[in-house]
Amino acid sequence: MADKDSQLEHVGAVLEKSLRRLDLSARLEEYGVWPIWNDTVGLTIARNAQPEKIRNGTLFVKVSSPVWMQQLQYMKEMIAEKLNQRLGAELVKNIFFVVGKIDGPAQERTPKNPPAPPEPLQGEEFLDKIEDPEIRQSFKKILAGHARRRRKEPPGGS
Repeated sequence: MADKDSQLEHVGAVLEKSLRRLDLSARLEEYGVWPIWNDTVGLTIARNAQPEKIRNGTLFVKVSSPVWMQQLQYMKEMIAEKLNQRLGAELVKNIFFVVGKIDGPAQERTPKNPPAPPEPLQGEEFLDKIEDPEIRQSFKKILAGHARRRRKEPPGGS
């Protein structure tokens, strides 16, 4: 029986060394983004943007449309900063957005309730739905700048 115990310890030691060599702890820490994403960005953004994968500090986020990709591009540094604050380490160094099908935030996914359609990107109703005041203020500035540019454009587009 003692011989079997020593073999088990030996296998355990080999497994421990192998796991240390793979350095999985850093990868596991990076995946801490998923449980905090919805709370960090708020429900309105979470309906239109969800993390897909993370590699070497770059978080790949799937967005529902090119419009959302453009809007969130302006906010990616602030989102990364907020995620890193919640994670307690600088794990998200960059965010890369890609357009794709969004299933909706995890807490909303149920067979009976399909994901809500994307919110319109204008008006006070949209801004009121963004819970985080810093993100809300950033969107307000982006939308105001967009409105100013549209007023300056000649009729018929660019």
